[in-house]
Parts: sequence; C-alpha cells; structure tokens
Amino acid sequence: MRMTQLYAPTLRETPAEAEVISHQLLLRAGMIRKAAGGIYSYLPLAWRVLRKIETIVREEMDNKGGQELLMPIMQPAELWLETGRWNVYGDEMFRLKDRHNRDFCLGPTHEEMITTLVRSDVRSYRQLPLRLYQIQNKYRDEIRPRFGLMRGREFIMKDLYSFDRDEIGLEESYRSMYDAYTRVFSRCGLKFRAVEADAGAIGGSGTHEFMVIADSGEAGIVYCNDCDYAANVEKAELKPIYAAEEELLPKAVKDTPGIKTISEIAKFLNIETVKTIKALAYKTDKGVVLALVRGDHEVNEIKLQNQLNCLTLELADEQTVTEEFESTPGFIGPVDLKGKVTVVADLTVMNMFNAVCGANKPDQHILNVNPKRDFEPTIIADIRLIQENDPCPQCGSQLKTARGIEVGQVFKLYTKYSKALKATFLDENGKEKPMVMGCYGIGVSRTMAAAIEQNYDDNGIVWPVSIAPYSVAVIPVSAKDSEQLSLAEKIYAELNNNGVDTVLDDRNERPGVKFKDADLIGYPIKITVGPKTVSEKLIEVKIRRTGEVHYFSLQSYIEDVKALLSKL
Repeated sequence: MRMTQLYAPTLRETPAEAEVISHQLLLRAGMIRKAAGGIYSYLPLAWRVLRKIETIVREEMDNKGGQELLMPIMQPAELWLETGRWNVYGDEMFRLKDRHNRDFCLGPTHEEMITTLVRSDVRSYRQLPLRLYQIQNKYRDEIRPRFGLMRGREFIMKDLYSFDRDEIGLEESYRSMYDAYTRVFSRCGLKFRAVEADAGAIGGSGTHEFMVIADSGEAGIVYCNDCDYAANVEKAELKPIYAAEEELLPKAVKDTPGIKTISEIAKFLNIETVKTIKALAYKTDKGVVLALVRGDHEVNEIKLQNQLNCLTLELADEQTVTEEFESTPGFIGPVDLKGKVTVVADLTVMNMFNAVCGANKPDQHILNVNPKRDFEPTIIADIRLIQENDPCPQCGSQLKTARGIEVGQVFKLYTKYSKALKATFLDENGKEKPMVMGCYGIGVSRTMAAAIEQNYDDNGIVWPVSIAPYSVAVIPVSAKDSEQLSLAEKIYAELNNNGVDTVLDDRNERPGVKFKDADLIGYPIKITVGPKTVSEKLIEVKIRRTGEVHYFSLQSYIEDVKALLSKL
C-alpha cells in the first residue's frame, strides 16, 4: 500500500474525549473514528489489525476441531424467554419490535440461538462432540460506554460453543479451548494471565478469564508467584482468618455520638480495626440483607450476590436503614435483629472474639460481641474482597495484585441451556440425555485495544509483528529525488513479493512528518532510503520497539529483514 492512497488520517493532537492510551492512539493513528458513544468505524489500518487477529483466532479454533458458521444478530425474544434470560439480562440488552409488534433483541451473546439451532438437527451421540463458532458483532447497551474500544456498545467477538455427551467430554473441550486461547494470545504477542472468574449473566459454573496485564485494566486480579494460582479479585476464594482465642466477656452498650466509620470507632475505643465488625445493608429483589465483614475488610458484592442468588443488589439508602433497623447508617449490626433481615456473615467474622459492632440505635455500639454466642447469621460464607498480601488459597504464599484487561473467557455451562431449551440426544442405549455445553468468547476488537495498552511509547503504538497492520514501512527521505524514490519503489515491491506486508510512504512530505507518522502508526520496522542508499547501496533498517539500527546491503536485505522480523 502507498501512503498517497492509504486512508489513514493521522492527528497531531490528542482528542479531549480520549481517556486511555489505546483510545488516544487509535484516534491519532487514523485507525478509528467515533460514530456515537461506544460505536466506532474501523478505518483500513485498524481493519488490517483486526483481520490478522481473526486469522490467528480462526487457525487455533479450527486446529481444535471448531467449525465456523454465522448466526443472525437479531434474535427472537421467545428463545430468551425459554431460558428465563429475557428479563435477567436487564438494560444492557438492545430490544426492538418489528412491524408486527414481535419482540427481538440485538445479540449480546448467542447461547440461546446456537442451542436452538443444534437441538433441531442433532439426535444421536454419534453426532457429538460438536464445536461451533462465529466471529461477529455483538451489542450491549453499556450504561457508560468509555475508553474507546475497551467498553463499547458494538464490538467484534468470537464465540464458540461446545456440545458434548457428558462432563468428561466437556472437560476435554474446556481444556482444549483453554489451550487454544493460550496460543491465540501468545501469538498476538501479549502478556496475559488466565484467572479464575465469575460466570455473571452467562451462567454455569467453572470459568476462566484471560487477562492482558496493563495498568489501565478495569479488572483487578491477584496471582501467586510460587504456584500457578491466579484469579479475578471478584472471584478469588479466601480461607477464614482465625483470631487468637479470648475469654468471652459480657456484652456492653457504649455511647458513641457521631462515631460512624470503622476508623473513627477504632480510634475512639483505642482498638485495632481488626476488632470491629463492619455491617453493610443492601437492597435486593429478595429483600433487605445485612452483610458482615471484619472492619479492615471489604464486602465482595459479586460473591454476596451469588450467595443470595438475587438479580439486583445495591447499598441501602438511609430511609431503608431507618425503616429496617430503626437506626442510621454507621450504627447498624447483627445483634438482636430477631429475624428482621437476612444476615450474611463472612467466614472470618465468625472467628472473632470480643468484637465491636453497631447497636441498631443511633450513636451507640456494642462491645464484646462474640459472633458464635451473640447472633446467628442466615448464611455464613466467604464474602470478602481479596487484598494484596492475603495468603494464596493454594499454597499459602502472599498474593500479588495487578490490573488486567479481559480479552477472553471460557465457561462450563453444563446443562443450563440444554435443559431449558430441551437440546437432547439419544445415547448408546437409546436413553434421552441433555447435551453438556461450554461457551468460549474472545473480544477481537478489545484484543486490538489491549495490545496497544501493553505496547506503546511516547511516540505512538509499538505493534507486535504478528498483528501489525504492515510489518515494514519504506520511507524515501526525499520523494522528489528520483533515484531515492526509484530504489524505494523497488524495495517496496520486492518485500511484498516475498511475503512481507509493506507500506511505501511516497508522500511529498518532510522526512520528519513521515518518520513521526511511521512511529505513531507503529510499524515494527522502518526502512529509510536516503543518500547513503544511492551512494553506498545500503539501507537503514530501524526496529520500532528498541530503536536498534542496522545497515543492510541492497543485494541481500530481503532475508536480513525477514530474519529481523522473525525475532521480534
């Protein structure tokens, strides 16, 4: 491709709307343009990157027995009503009606569609296993679309669905896809971790997220350097912390006027925060809930919601607290609630001695609360948010934290959808059984953005070779110099003919403009054709990532350039 023909409208200034690096650089490098909030057009350079990512994905899916198909984006509401997800999915679903007033949605995911498709044709165990996938736009009406392609309302996703006879087959499919995803993201040149995760609206149990490690990541992850444990902070399981046993002291009510926060009560009573119980009230579709964690811990709302099996969960407002506890926020607690609300206590709370909690009366706390003696929770479970330096649940070493960008997730669905949609088969004995399913998604457009978040410098993008829009940029210092331009044309043609994606900057621009654009766009190698090329038959080859410069002879440069690319 010639730069005089390439549609790549680069920008010198960073648009004010762009917050994260990938959004800034995709706009500045002329790769995307905004159509509406969370909706973007992909310009030719970005489309080349996306196509290369898709090629890697297709090769790895096909290598694991995947078969590509394409399903409708518009899905009838009837399918979602059969599984009960039409209302569960909530406001993120784009809903529409046709002229006959029938309900449809724009597909945020395709479990219902693929299961219905397969159930209509698969009858026998001989037709299983099946692994079917597509690469297609998905639609989710994000409440706050932001960060460019990181959280959009329209995005490109690969979704594969496995259908097996039993859980043994599912385990094989899951492990196969896990391995394939590892290869996909490795081939894309990314640093990532596969972490245990929560299944969310997809459902099922048993899932891993593939996280690209980046400071701009929205998700927190924890990992252990001494074993292979890694998890999303929302999923990470924690063992209870046992306090040293103490003699149980009698309860005592203490006036604490205006003392509402954990740090304030600890200071007021001259105790450590580990001796306090934090009580948070939540409103759910199943009523008001009181969640209890140790004072220095935080409630993991994902874990709490999973324990309650509720659809909605939000912190209770002051009016609700007053009505349910006859108190005000900061002074509520689990003692003497007499079954008014559901109480969920973290495992660590139940191993505390002589603790302090709210008295359910304004400006009062209770001292010497002993959970096993003084109150009986409805549910006792791990509901706290993991923190750095917590012990690893596998080996006990201290955990580390990092930020991550989710680019893929693999789920074990088991029979969640096949039972609801009656997707069954006949086994060897003629007995009808539900298919055992898994689903596996990769955010293709998000992978492109994540690659930039991990590969950039002050001058622009630094693409991994495997997904760069072009591998090499050939730049004649002076487009007006006929000898330089002629040699540049020759190099450009020869590299392309030898399988190297190459762009020629044949614009009549100053050399500095060309070099800045090449760095901004992020071509892995930049070849400069200047006076030395004409006089000494040498080309300057600069590696974008390291700044390392080589001089190659015009007689043998092709193999030299290809060798360099293979090492990047």
